[in-house]
Parts: sequence; structure tokens; C-alpha cells
Amino acid sequence: MNDIQVRRAGMDDAESLVRLRGLMLAAMGNDIDGPWQASAVEWFAGQLASPETFAAYVVDDPDAGVVAGAAGNVFEHPPGPNDLTTVRGHLYNVSTEPAFRRRGLARACVVALMDWFENETGVGQVELHATDYGIELYRDLGFIEAKYPSLRFRTAKARP
Repeated sequence: MNDIQVRRAGMDDAESLVRLRGLMLAAMGNDIDGPWQASAVEWFAGQLASPETFAAYVVDDPDAGVVAGAAGNVFEHPPGPNDLTTVRGHLYNVSTEPAFRRRGLARACVVALMDWFENETGVGQVELHATDYGIELYRDLGFIEAKYPSLRFRTAKARP
């Protein structure tokens, strides 16, 4: 796989996006057993049907199928003094099959997604949550650490 061919994911790619998400979540130390995959396939299928606000880019291997990908969506956000736009982007689900890592596939998918944000949406900023494994990729692409930390609260609905 010398020449990286990135393509925009289509409706038939929902299951592949979920499989890549599972790899990413497992690499982050999560137990990925359970019923979440069926809900995630349904969710990704719905997102893929909204090309104005969601995009995923993937790389295929002729034998293994989809081996890398990155996804992102556009969400409404109020303007502020440093960003007058009313939408932001969220980049997530960046993952590569272990046998295909260290070849620039994830980078190619993220670059394609950033081009989409830049050229096909009104997004002024793109946000993400980086793992230790991926943070250098994002820094190399111009992402900077936010001044304020990201915090999370899980409601009872999200708790296992």
C-alpha cells in the first residue's frame, strides 16, 4: 500500500466505522464488549445520511477492506471575540487497523476531513480529544492545546 487513496465514506461503511471505533476505544483501555455496536452502526448510518454536517474519510486495502478512518461533524456554537462563526467542527474516531499503522493512513484521513471542514462547511474551529498515541499527529497538523481543560459529566443514562 504505497499510494494512499482516501475516499469519503458512504452508507455502506457504517459497520467499518464502528469496527474502527472499537479498535480506538480498546486502545484507550475500554472494554468494548456489549451491545453498543448495534446502536453505533445505526448512529453512523444516520450521520452518513447527513453529508452537510457529517463526514468520514477512509482508506481501503484490497484484501482487508477499510483499514483506517477519521470522522467529524459540524455543530452549532455561539460566536465569540476570537471566532465569529456559528458552527464548530468535532474530529473523532481516528483509527487504523494495527497491521496498517505507521504508514500515514490516519494522517491522510484527518487531512481529508480537515479539507472538508475548511472548504465545505462554515466551521471556524475544529476540536478533538487526543490520546497520547495520536497527540503528535494533531500537533503536527496545527492543533494546539486549549487553555481550559475538557471536563465530562456522565448522566445516569450513560453509566453502564
